[in-house]
Amino acid sequence: MLEHGGNLHAASLQYGIPLPSWLDLSTGINPYGYPIPDIPAAAWQRLPEPDRQLEQAASSYYGARHLLVTAGSQAAIQTLPRLRPSCRVTVLGPMYAEHAHAWRQHGHIVTEIAHLPDHALLQRTDVLLLCNPNNPTGRLIEPDALLAWHQTLASHGGWMIVDEAFMDSTPQHSLAPASHLPELIILRSLGKFFGLAGARVGFLLAETTLLDQAAELLGPWPVTGPAQFVAHAALTDQVWQHANMSRLTAASQQLAALLQQYGLHPVGGCSLFQWLHTSHSKHLHQELARHGIWTRHFTQYNGLRIGLPPENGWDRFTAALDKLPPAS
Repeated sequence: MLEHGGNLHAASLQYGIPLPSWLDLSTGINPYGYPIPDIPAAAWQRLPEPDRQLEQAASSYYGARHLLVTAGSQAAIQTLPRLRPSCRVTVLGPMYAEHAHAWRQHGHIVTEIAHLPDHALLQRTDVLLLCNPNNPTGRLIEPDALLAWHQTLASHGGWMIVDEAFMDSTPQHSLAPASHLPELIILRSLGKFFGLAGARVGFLLAETTLLDQAAELLGPWPVTGPAQFVAHAALTDQVWQHANMSRLTAASQQLAALLQQYGLHPVGGCSLFQWLHTSHSKHLHQELARHGIWTRHFTQYNGLRIGLPPENGWDRFTAALDKLPPAS
């Protein structure tokens, strides 16, 4: 089992704190999520048919020519390795671990690098995997640089897969408008920015041949009718989207300033989380957990990802920071 944010059952058992008593800052999910509209009864009673209106809404929102609706990004992550024979995969780390895990499970040779790839490495790579903005560091790579990498990869049939789960607040950096190019694959979802992780709605953006192959593997009814209904409402609500973007940007800046007040200096982040890199990351993670504050600790990188508190959680988080003992 890979570690993920949101694993509160394990935290509850480890620290002896009941589930309802936790403040979960471990996931990077928007705590001010999209308000769920009333869902018509037919969405529950009928098998979900392909929703062309949802596809059109998503295409317009992302600026993509072609896409496939999936059960969150995870469905696409587990499907893509099945569309290539065994090959050389380069992962631009640190990164969401499910990507590398899925490719290894299907017999591919996976190498993780901690630096940006050069031309020679790209020439030796069949699939390049990256998150942009990066999860968990928040690193953001400019579109022109990514398109240059893609051109090198595509020259020998190599894929570039970009997970843009945290891109919604910075749409000017998205490669979604170029996702029709051969060998370029973009993953998007409604889990983070819209705060709809439980709906399990994602989108695979690519050229049509690859989308048809993925659809064949995913089978019928990949997304429930109620989830389709809510997704369409969220993707077409431009007023909420613009207000949410401003709110998240302000909250992320507030979180960074609060951490700095306590000598915790973020070295990365985005609109939905801040990233700390410190030799005391484990100590900090454990001390916050003792006060019922759950963060995402990355042991391998001495890093801590801290998401945005909900409206009623800022005072509690501040109180927990007040009680932190000096790092040993």
